[in-house]
Amino acid sequence: MFVDFEVTNCSRQCAASGRTLAPGETYFSTLQVDGGKTVRADYSAAEWRGAPETAIAWWKAAMPAGDAGKPKLAPHDVLLNLFADLAERPEEADFRYVLGLLLIRRRLLKLEETQRDAFGELMILDCPRRNEQFELRATTPDPMQTEQLQQRMIELLYGGE
Repeated sequence: MFVDFEVTNCSRQCAASGRTLAPGETYFSTLQVDGGKTVRADYSAAEWRGAPETAIAWWKAAMPAGDAGKPKLAPHDVLLNLFADLAERPEEADFRYVLGLLLIRRRLLKLEETQRDAFGELMILDCPRRNEQFELRATTPDPMQTEQLQQRMIELLYGGE
């Protein structure tokens, strides 16, 4: 089962102190469900005490520098080529799964259907840009690999910035 949460942009204010986060400052964000709605809270690193038990997600980020423009993301065709190439590399199943979810989120791939078989969940994805379909096996990455997967994704999307 897949759940899509609406995540708002950073509030630019620390939820604990009310202080405005400075350009370049490290902060943490949490997502919690409150009354059926997803609520985001941002915390300065100085005020961060860890994610509450009720958090469904949390992450670390940095405020954009005052003079920084919008980061240049990897071109769509590069991401789609990599996604297609990773299908032939079973050892990259976790990374391909995360990349596939990103491509769905960015609307480069569309989830057509989900099937279950003896190996688990299989997503059938449509790529209107290429008039092509892909299969994507759902995986559960090892928690010990999460940081490594996150770093690889950052390097892919932003060129290691």
